Amino acid sequence: MKKTILALLAAISLSACAPYSMKSSIADAIDTLFADYDKPDSPGASVLIVKDGKALLSKAYGLADVDHAIPASTNTNYRLASVTKQFTATAVLKLVDQGKLSLDSRLTDVLAGALPYARDVRIRHLLNHTSGLVDYEDFVPDTQTVQVLDTDVLRLLSTIDTMYFPAGGKYRYSNSGYALLALVVESVSGQPFAVFLKQNIFEPLGMNHTVAFQNGISTVDNRAFGHSRTDKGFVRTDQSNTSAVLGDGGIYSSVEDLFKWDQDLYANRLVSASLRQESFTPGTLNDGTRTKYGFGWNIEPYKNIPSVNHTGSTRGFRNAILRFPDQRLTIIILTNRSEGEPIEIARKIADLMLAQ
Repeated sequence: MKKTILALLAAISLSACAPYSMKSSIADAIDTLFADYDKPDSPGASVLIVKDGKALLSKAYGLADVDHAIPASTNTNYRLASVTKQFTATAVLKLVDQGKLSLDSRLTDVLAGALPYARDVRIRHLLNHTSGLVDYEDFVPDTQTVQVLDTDVLRLLSTIDTMYFPAGGKYRYSNSGYALLALVVESVSGQPFAVFLKQNIFEPLGMNHTVAFQNGISTVDNRAFGHSRTDKGFVRTDQSNTSAVLGDGGIYSSVEDLFKWDQDLYANRLVSASLRQESFTPGTLNDGTRTKYGFGWNIEPYKNIPSVNHTGSTRGFRNAILRFPDQRLTIIILTNRSEGEPIEIARKIADLMLAQ
């Protein structure tokens, strides 16, 4: 019965993603913002603007695959990069909701082989980037051709015995924390991280084309390939040596699927409302100072209006999601090029929408 209800809710969400009318002047202004992406030989972008549960604009520009001249669309799946972190955080919150984990659990108690020097690091420290753990990317040389996996992150961190600062002492963004959280999910749930995401987040929400991509194990439908600009034009630069780490940035999704994700952040079907609110609550340091990061979200008012956001930046992709919960307004921009600032475009769109 529960699965039937969730399937029905997902179907309702999908129908709601059909675009509603928008003032032509605003639509034209948005097209202008994406002019550089809207070229016949350039990597492109997909954009979604949601207001009050309705898609006011769902549109794509440019190419998902330059080599084969495949146009981008609203169901093109882009590598989310760090936008992935909000999904990893939700996977952790699911386990907390189920009583299998606590936000105050010590990392060393829930992950076998965890770092002895990080004995004071708790799950909430990993979620809000106050763990003090060194970012694993500092140990991966640009010349390395073998891709790093989540398990390799633990191995790399095991080669040192130092931290940026004691757990809870400061805020410092570190991808290591989210790679380790993926391992915690695996350890506590007994499932591979990608499978846990699929069964506990993607399938219940009807995000049927979203995947934590593992080369040789899974595939990406309607895949956008990453590109970088050179003096000879755009060339494919789709993967880096850290692209295979799932917990901090390995999910592929589309604006159509992310519509369903955005709507559940209001509905709280996946986790309890109280836990979800933790995602949007600034972290607290040991001295009582508040940070500007929750669980997978930057918490930053925009022009004195409460808002949350997250960007994703990796080789070949730049993305942003900007939400104004009180206005029930969300702007999602996914792009497949190693340049540009989608979050700034999102803010300009917000200016247009909030001025109405």
